[in-house]
Amino acid sequence: MPNDPTIVCLSSHNADVMADQFQRYAHEYDVRVCTTAAEAKSVTRRVLDDGRVVALLVVEDQLSDAPCFEAIHAMRTVSANTRRAIVVPWDRFLAVAPTLRAVVAKGKADAYLLLPRGPRDEEFHSAIGELLNDWASTRQSLVESISIVTPTRDPLTRKLGDFLLRAGTPYGVHPPDSEVGRRALATRPDLDGQWPLIVSTEGEVAACTSVRQVAEKLYGRPDDIDVDKVVDVVIVGGGPAGLAAAVYASSEGLSTVVLEAEVIGGQAGSSSMIRNYLGFPRGISGMRLTQRARSQAIRFGTRFFTGWPVTRITLGMGLDQPHRVHTDGGGVRARAVVLATGVTYRRLGVPALDDLVGHGVHQGSAMTVAAELEDQDVVVVGGGNSAGQAAIHLARFARSVTVLVRRPDLTATMSRYLIDELTWNPRVTVRGNTRVVGATTDAEGMLAGVIAHHDDNGEDELFPARALCLLIGADPRTDWLPDEVCVDERGYVQTGAEVPADRWPDDVPPAALATCVPGVFCAGDVRAGSMKRVASATGEGAAVVALVHQYLADLTT
Repeated sequence: MPNDPTIVCLSSHNADVMADQFQRYAHEYDVRVCTTAAEAKSVTRRVLDDGRVVALLVVEDQLSDAPCFEAIHAMRTVSANTRRAIVVPWDRFLAVAPTLRAVVAKGKADAYLLLPRGPRDEEFHSAIGELLNDWASTRQSLVESISIVTPTRDPLTRKLGDFLLRAGTPYGVHPPDSEVGRRALATRPDLDGQWPLIVSTEGEVAACTSVRQVAEKLYGRPDDIDVDKVVDVVIVGGGPAGLAAAVYASSEGLSTVVLEAEVIGGQAGSSSMIRNYLGFPRGISGMRLTQRARSQAIRFGTRFFTGWPVTRITLGMGLDQPHRVHTDGGGVRARAVVLATGVTYRRLGVPALDDLVGHGVHQGSAMTVAAELEDQDVVVVGGGNSAGQAAIHLARFARSVTVLVRRPDLTATMSRYLIDELTWNPRVTVRGNTRVVGATTDAEGMLAGVIAHHDDNGEDELFPARALCLLIGADPRTDWLPDEVCVDERGYVQTGAEVPADRWPDDVPPAALATCVPGVFCAGDVRAGSMKRVASATGEGAAVVALVHQYLADLTT
C-alpha cells in the first residue's frame, strides 16, 4: 500500500535472503530491499519527501559502498524515530559481536541479529516484531478502544492520553470536524462544546471531566466487591512491587485485590525503554512490562481497580476483624495489606513553572506529547534513570533535548548504559551544575523557554523549550497512613530493623518487609531503605507474599 509505513532492508550480499524473510511483512508495510547504501539513502529520501515514515531499517554488517554504521547514522539523522537493526551472517557473528555489543550499548542501533539461514526463524522475527511494536507505540493507533474528540489538546486531554497509553489501551484524538467527531456529535448533539468527549468501542459518547471517569468505565469501582466478602490480601499500588505481589499471591491461591491511585505501572510504566531488566536483552518499555504483569495477575484471579487512591485504613484486630482499606469509590476488607504505593515526582517549587503544569510543563516523561514535539526544543530536569530514558525517547522527535542537573555530571545517579546513549546522541546535551529558576511563555500562555542558573559561573541562561519534563526525585505517598504504621522523617514506611525498637511487637523486630502493625506489609520504593530500582521492587513484591502466607496461617492456628 502506498501510504503504509516503510521497512528498508539494506544488504549487499544477502539481499535475496532479506527479501524472502521480510515478505511476511509486505501486507502491512512497504518493504524496500536495497543493495547499496546510496540506494537506501535515495529510497529513504523519497519516502520522507512523500510525507510517509520509515518504521524500521535493517542493515547487513558489511556493505559494498559504505560502512554499515554510516548507513545507520544517516537514517538517525533524517528519521530519528526509525528503529535500527544490524544483521550478521553466522560465519561472521563471533568476530563482530564485541563491536556490535558496544554499538547497541551506546544506542547507535537498537539490536543486532543473526541473519536467518532458513524459513520460520521465529527468534529473528520475534525481535523484528518487538522493534516494530516499539515503533508503533509512538504512533496513533489505527484500532482504537477509546476515541477522544476535542478541538484542542488541553491539560485534561493530555492526562487522558497519558492514562490510556500507560494502561495499554489503544486510543486516538480527533477534532470535532473529523469523521469520528462528526459521528460523535450526531449521536449526542447536546454535548457540542463540552470537550473533551469520550467515545467507547460500542459507540457510547460522553463528556469527560476527569481521568477517574474513564478509569471507572474501564475497570469499575472498588465497591463492586461484595461488601460482606473478605479477601486475603489488598495491595495498595500497582507499580512493579504491587504487580509482583499480585502475581505471586494470586498464583498461590490467595484472593487478591489491587487498588491503584492513577494507572497500573506507576512511574515504571512511564519509562519509554528499560534496557537493564533481566530477561529482555533488547529492552522493554515500562508500559509493556507492567501491562504484561497485570495480564499475568488477572490470569491468576487478581482484581484491579484503577484511579482510586486509598484515603485511609481502618486497622483490624485479627481473623474476625479484618483490615478495611477505604477509597472514595468504596472500601475493601482484607486479612492482610501490602503497601506498594511507590513515590511521586516532586515539583520544582518555582511558581512560574508550577503554574504551567499542563501547559508545556510535565511531571514525568511526557510520552504522550513526544510526537507533538517534532522539530521543537525540550528541556529535561533530572539526573536519574527515568530522566535519561525520557531524554532518549524525546530525542526521537524533538530537535534538541537539554538535560539539566544540579550535580556536575550524571555519573553518580544514572546507569552507565544510559549515560553512553545520551553522550552519543547528537540531539542531547547535558548541562551540569545547573538549576531551573524561571520560565517564559508565548502569547497563548504556553511554555516558550526555561531560565536556568549556572552555579559554577553565577549566570542565568534562557533555553528555548516547548516542553519541560520534571524528573527530579520523588516523595513517598504515605500521608494517609494511620499513626500506628511507622514512617521515617521523609515519610518512607519503616519495616524490619528500620522500625524503632519501642514499636517492635513482643520486643522482636518485624520481618524484613513487615511493618510494626500485624498484617500490614510493605514493598518497593515506598519502603525505607529500598533500592529504588524496578528489579528490586519486583523482588520485594514477590518476597512479601511469603510473609503474607505465614501471617494468614498464623491467624487460623
